[in-house]
Amino acid sequence: MSVPLRQIRALHDAETITVYQAYPPEIAEPALAAGRFVPPFRRERMTWIKPSFRWMMYRCGWAAKPGQERVLAVRITRSGFEWALEHSALSHFQPAFHPDRRTWSDQVKQSPVRVQWDPERDLRLAPLPYRSLQVGLSGQAVDRYVDQWIVGLDDVTGLAHRIRDLLRAGDRATAESLLPTETPYPLPAAIGTRIDAT
Repeated sequence: MSVPLRQIRALHDAETITVYQAYPPEIAEPALAAGRFVPPFRRERMTWIKPSFRWMMYRCGWAAKPGQERVLAVRITRSGFEWALEHSALSHFQPAFHPDRRTWSDQVKQSPVRVQWDPERDLRLAPLPYRSLQVGLSGQAVDRYVDQWIVGLDDVTGLAHRIRDLLRAGDRATAESLLPTETPYPLPAAIGTRIDAT
């Protein structure tokens, strides 16, 4: 089956979508205890959420990179996720998408959310010929994320390590069976246009 070049694939249901973040234990553990992000999590920094589990594994090295030893599955409301995309700007200037650099720059300055499309990854974390969405939240978007959108947090570090160990042992089939089931997200057409989805 052909996969569109830029498509959101995620674990989702009628009300929520799961995104992933990786943090050091000193941020992850208080967040898990509180069910939301609390200090030392800093709202002043841009925070990136990723709907793709495999892309998160690529970014954090199967929860082994310093400062990214704990991987959290964050269930947020679909309404919040879509608000973020509605108020986003693409991270990079795209000549085929933006009329000129100034228009793009103005949109970036006015938007509390950045989106970018990076190559999706296979189980070996090699790039695939289609893209996965990353969403960067800042300002009011971070406040909404922390205070309104989060439905639940789960620690999936053990799952990351289990899949990694199975791959190292050569058991790809079992490793693949443990991956979260990510299906195309039913993106409203206007939002798809705004984020240059295909």
